Amino acid sequence: MSANLTVLEVPSGDRIHDVVPALQRMLDGQGPPLLPVPAGDHREIRRLTDALHPGEPIDDTVGLVVATSGTTGTPKGAQLTATALRASGDATHERLGGTGSWLLALPAHHIAGLQVLLRSSLSGTEPVIVDVSEGFDPATLPAAVAAMRGPRRYSSMVPTQLVKTLDHPDALAALAELDAILLGGAATPEPVLRRARDAGVNVVRTYGMSETCGGCIYDGVPLTGVDVRIDADTRVWLGGSVLASGYRGLPDHPAFAEPGRFRTDDAGLIEDGVLRILGRLDEAISTGGLTVVPQVVEAVLIEHPAVREVAVIGLPDDRLGQRVAAVVVPENGTYPTLDELREWTSSTLDATAAPRELHLLDSLPLRGPGKIDRRALVTRFS
Repeated sequence: MSANLTVLEVPSGDRIHDVVPALQRMLDGQGPPLLPVPAGDHREIRRLTDALHPGEPIDDTVGLVVATSGTTGTPKGAQLTATALRASGDATHERLGGTGSWLLALPAHHIAGLQVLLRSSLSGTEPVIVDVSEGFDPATLPAAVAAMRGPRRYSSMVPTQLVKTLDHPDALAALAELDAILLGGAATPEPVLRRARDAGVNVVRTYGMSETCGGCIYDGVPLTGVDVRIDADTRVWLGGSVLASGYRGLPDHPAFAEPGRFRTDDAGLIEDGVLRILGRLDEAISTGGLTVVPQVVEAVLIEHPAVREVAVIGLPDDRLGQRVAAVVVPENGTYPTLDELREWTSSTLDATAAPRELHLLDSLPLRGPGKIDRRALVTRFS
């Protein structure tokens, strides 16, 4: 059986409540398959609809087609069934200790924001919404948290939002009142985690993607119904009840070539049953014949007292192939030098991993839900 894929324009602010009934019908198997797009963003709507073909037939078991935030220019549409979305929401609530009220502080057309709305529906609660259409303002958090009903209260954020919140004591105290903050979209620096947890915030690090209904591994441990495998090349493979049924219009895509499995582009390892992501296989830097994983270098640099945020990239180099460069957002009033950061890195890692170039920025460019846009940085500084 098939049905036609239908565009769901998702607004911002309190108007997001208007799309909840359509999502509820989808979860109940009573509505058409939906393609969420950001209302009012005509260029993005055109990009998504050109690639994902609303109005054309699709298997009627599909509930949502969610555009990925991958690094390629053309979006892929992860086909998520209502069954998979329910499995994801139920497993989340099981892990967190029960259903509850949810705070939405993310764009609601991405999978992380959509899941806040869907978990609210599964909980029988109404989400409290923070308007992020003009950017995230931590000052809005105290009132939003105060408006949430118990007994359990949750939210979902990306690391850049938590970084901003750390500088606002009232906002940080408000987050500490919640039972859990799901933190995903990108790796979270250890200093940020320490500061948040020291302030009483219950941060749960999540790993997943649109193809797995969002986060499916919490603090390194798979949710119920999820399985993870590491192959000989350290690549992470995911499977289980939350898995997408493939990509819209790409039935032979190699990421879904193995039935019941999704091939990620991430390298990882499992220690004592806990998954640790090492970095993206396609972001590794080849310098002088050696391989440097950006995330490993970033984990060292972020511990430097003058570094607030950092991205490590590979830039073209006639001699080395690529040279390691660090793009840093410094802590207020500090100006780290290249020599300082090279010495800091070399004290922990091989000298090959130490940056050979340093750029200071006020902020790092992002793509999708809180992910660093490394391609934009490479283009800018090459």
